[in-house]
Amino acid sequence: MPDILDVRSDEIRRDGVQSSRWTQREDALRITEIFCSLQGEARSAGRVCTFVRLTGCPLRCRYCDTAYAFHGGEWTRLDDILARVDAFGARDVCVTGGEPLAQPNVAPLVRRLCDAGYDVSVETAGALDIRPIDVRASRVVDIKTPDSGEAARNRWENIDALTDHDQLKFVICSRSDYEWSKSRLAEITPPPGCMIWFSPSHGEITARDLADWIVADRLPVRFQLQLHKQLWGDAPGH
Repeated sequence: MPDILDVRSDEIRRDGVQSSRWTQREDALRITEIFCSLQGEARSAGRVCTFVRLTGCPLRCRYCDTAYAFHGGEWTRLDDILARVDAFGARDVCVTGGEPLAQPNVAPLVRRLCDAGYDVSVETAGALDIRPIDVRASRVVDIKTPDSGEAARNRWENIDALTDHDQLKFVICSRSDYEWSKSRLAEITPPPGCMIWFSPSHGEITARDLADWIVADRLPVRFQLQLHKQLWGDAPGH
């Protein structure tokens, strides 16, 4: 049998339905790393946060900076994940990947983290259904632009599942990406409290250019830089 998290098209179909073989370890998740750092993005940027990085992803975004999480990892029981998170002592927890929603047991992990009183965020590429994830967590949902190479994978139905506590994120690689994203914003209606973030793709467009475009268009979004990349580059563990 192939490594079930290394297989893209068979184990996670394009409609977002996970294969039943993913349930063979019912009390565990495959984990690439658990570490404590500063949150570099979105609403909690700048706060100390424990990151739980899950292994495996059905997407292959052109600019991905966590390709080391596509394969490998270690099966870890949910109890052990909770214990390791607790040992770091941070109140913010970010569940990320890879694509965390590709592993069905991420839902009980998020629920248990919320039950334990953590301020939880879940970062997802937006290709899979976010509804199984506890609404007490902030679901940070990517909208993939054409230059990502994965725009066809956007699950637009997720927009209707968003709450005021959730967030949308666009990574902008070019002026054409920006114009595409602006057009998509005019077509969707996220909840009023849902934060919408525009970020420049690191090394592809300048932060100043994106900021200038947003200001010129009076676009109702929040501009952000990836703080962790300013501090540590693409080094794992940050």
